Amino acid sequence: MDRRRMMIGAALGMVEAGAAGAQEDGGRRFASGGTPISVEWFAGPAGKAPGLLLLHGADGLAYGDRYRLAARLLAGAGFHVGLPHYLDRTGERRVSYSTLRERYPVWAGTVRDATAWLAGQPEVDGSRLGLVGISLGAALALTTASSGEAVRALVDISGPLPEALERSGRPLPPTLILHGEEDRIVPVDNARRLERLLVEAGTPHEMQLYPGQGHALSGPAQFDAASRTASFLGRYLKG
Repeated sequence: MDRRRMMIGAALGMVEAGAAGAQEDGGRRFASGGTPISVEWFAGPAGKAPGLLLLHGADGLAYGDRYRLAARLLAGAGFHVGLPHYLDRTGERRVSYSTLRERYPVWAGTVRDATAWLAGQPEVDGSRLGLVGISLGAALALTTASSGEAVRALVDISGPLPEALERSGRPLPPTLILHGEEDRIVPVDNARRLERLLVEAGTPHEMQLYPGQGHALSGPAQFDAASRTASFLGRYLKG
């Protein structure tokens, strides 16, 4: 059996485990800047386990079912997962590109608050935290992880490289980069530049670029990315 088939088989197994095992709770909240932030919660195994934040992109939850499926997969792989509605902080359902730069620091502050909140959840081992970000969410994950928060692993899916991080060269935790080579929204050069920063810093990392894939991974690439994500997070958060 070739590696791609093994990856797809593993990902399908995660789908089955996630669908069967994840206990969902949409009623959790924390405060950021005095604003209540909703969190959808997907419980992993019983007892203490690593915690993850899954950070959506600029579309907010317009495609929320896709993010919830990803959260269920990760819960099925042995993690407690929070899907924070970080746009609550600015009262938006999706990002307006005309105000993105202005509001980015506010959302980054909310993700930092969410990370501290995650560490305090009773079922989460606060010493084993990870961030999984898609697109804008990946940029926010990079900003948060480089700001000194106790994040032990990070997954960047189709994310832009924040200019401040590129200038500062602040350290990052072990990082997995997943990006489509034909991405016309966030060009793949962002992934390559991030990899250069990680190489220069000596940071453990992996990068997988997908030929023929755009901003949203699909088909076998999507399954491969799910399998790589679970494997990478397991190595750094469960080992």
